[in-house]
Amino acid sequence: MVIKVFLATSSGSTAIKKKQQDVVGFLEALKVDYTELDIACNEDNRMWMRQNVPEEMKPANGIPLPPQIFNEESYCGDYETFFNAKEDNSVYAFLGLPPPPGSKEVPVEERNGNAHEEEEQAEAADDAEEVAEEEIADDEAKEGDEAPAEEEEEEEEEEKTVEVKDEVTKFTVFASASSHLASPSTS
Repeated sequence: MVIKVFLATSSGSTAIKKKQQDVVGFLEALKVDYTELDIACNEDNRMWMRQNVPEEMKPANGIPLPPQIFNEESYCGDYETFFNAKEDNSVYAFLGLPPPPGSKEVPVEERNGNAHEEEEQAEAADDAEEVAEEEIADDEAKEGDEAPAEEEEEEEEEEKTVEVKDEVTKFTVFASASSHLASPSTS
């Protein structure tokens, strides 16, 4: 697989030159085989690049600026997506290449496998959340039907509590009075 980096060797923009140097320098540091294709001096390269950048990746004016990166015929991205992949330590996945042995980057197959597991876990959590919400809604609907009965039960319990307190108070007063009557006066 050959990585193709579309560049403009005679660009007047220092920002574009820096971005191109950043991409090329990083690919060289990783020892990735790549080919530089100049769009400033070769009209065929310019046309091929413009036609093969996906519509959703083209800027508002419709003309993609260099650097643009491809793996053979497959579009990888522009400088911004390359930079994000570099920050995420996923440049090999971005380029569609397997990481070299000893690399910190997780191979694409494993990354996709984990992503699939994460999707399944997220779906299971969503399903559990939906079931819980439905149960809560059912409980609330039942509570709406049972609310008068529950209120009556609560009122009955309050009345019993008041009655018990009254009985305790009466007993306490009676016991206190009895103890005063039963004790001999020492006057």
